[in-house]
Amino acid sequence: MLFSSTIFLFVFLPIVLLVYFVLPRIFRNAWLLLTSLVFYAWGEPRFVLVMFLSIIINYVFALIVDANRNKKTKIKWIMAAMLVANLGLLCFFKYSNFFVDNINLLLNTNITIPQIPLPLGISFFTFQGISYVVDVYRKDGALQRNPLNMATYKTLFPQLIAGPIVRYQTVSHQITDRKESLEKFAYGTKRFIIGLGKKMFLANNCGWVADQIFAQNPHDMSIGLAWIGIIAYSLQIYFDFSGYSDMAIGLGKMFGFDFLENFNYPYISKSVTEFWRRWHISLGTWFRDYLYIPLGGNRVSPIRTYINLFIVWFATGFWHGASWTFIAWGIYYGILIMLEKAFLGDILRKLPSVIQHIYATFIVVIGWVFFRAETFSYAFDYIKTMFGLNNTVLWDSSAGYYFAEYGVLIGLAIIGATPLLKNFADKIMVQSESSFAVRIFGRNIGLTGYYLLVFGISIICIVSNTFNPFIYFRF
Repeated sequence: MLFSSTIFLFVFLPIVLLVYFVLPRIFRNAWLLLTSLVFYAWGEPRFVLVMFLSIIINYVFALIVDANRNKKTKIKWIMAAMLVANLGLLCFFKYSNFFVDNINLLLNTNITIPQIPLPLGISFFTFQGISYVVDVYRKDGALQRNPLNMATYKTLFPQLIAGPIVRYQTVSHQITDRKESLEKFAYGTKRFIIGLGKKMFLANNCGWVADQIFAQNPHDMSIGLAWIGIIAYSLQIYFDFSGYSDMAIGLGKMFGFDFLENFNYPYISKSVTEFWRRWHISLGTWFRDYLYIPLGGNRVSPIRTYINLFIVWFATGFWHGASWTFIAWGIYYGILIMLEKAFLGDILRKLPSVIQHIYATFIVVIGWVFFRAETFSYAFDYIKTMFGLNNTVLWDSSAGYYFAEYGVLIGLAIIGATPLLKNFADKIMVQSESSFAVRIFGRNIGLTGYYLLVFGISIICIVSNTFNPFIYFRF
């Protein structure tokens, strides 16, 4: 069951909301837990047991940590065991085949194990579990002695499969004492619709273009076609993931939860460092607070700081997938951020803003090639074609076709990836405050029509399009 399915939109969600608001408050968390498990089991019924195991592990460890927090030596071993249990579960399902394949390649052995399927959202709910126990240890969030409340936090269906990573400290008080309101519900509905529109109209169409182009041999592409393909993918992954985050935040609002933002127009960044402050914010802050700072952050020597950054970005790449291309992608960003911290950032700040934007966008787009490609050889061949190093033509009929058919879509997506539309809408609203139509019909009538239009277009896309899952489901 997906956010972008008719079953979810017209059956599951209305029933969940109706029963939730009819039930007395004391039963609402239990209802959310039950429906979240149904939501997860709909797509992966056999992995509900994995979810339960993760819940039990972290519930028990939090109790042990709370009881032993003043025993300095013992608590270190307890926290280490907690990390081994959580990361062991993640590694077993996500990285076992990767490790075996690389051992066979390195040692020329022939170890075989069954292909282990990846439970949906395991990377997200594993990190949530770790944050819960660590926040209890740090006293950043109150211990949940009620296992139903703990399980509710871990399984909340709005963010269960692809985030944002809801850290315990940000919602600990909301688990038992949140305030639902009509204002929150209205905002949540609008935010959900915007996210749905991003996914169904922009991400899926840009994704179709990217898939068609990346299915081709880079040696057979023109330079222009290669650039169209990677620009389309850059837009697809942004609108796909930020669309899911918008829907998750919107659904959370409907039930009274305030999830933190996960994207802040990353493509307007002026540096790679800024890009990662704006992209997948929940993951970046998780690694900062639970890995980088505990390693010493930037409070240590410069050499040790760079080592810490390397570890964080190696882990970031590896978190995204069991593939050397993901690891290379993480290290690629780690090196660039180290360079910006060392000297490149000072140079960039002296340059005109437009040059800074071009630099950041260029670096990010190149990085997406490694993220999208299945192998290093394909990634390098694709990049060579982008820069005319494969002896391919500048432009061909195929590039002309995609530009003519999808150029307007890509242009709209580029504009939508910036604050331009939001700023324009805000300006129009301010100027229309005293207009006759607003005084007669109310200021929200035009916006209501806009959201209904976006929702209608999204439903048409859902009905007419083939299955197109969210990109981050595989992480």
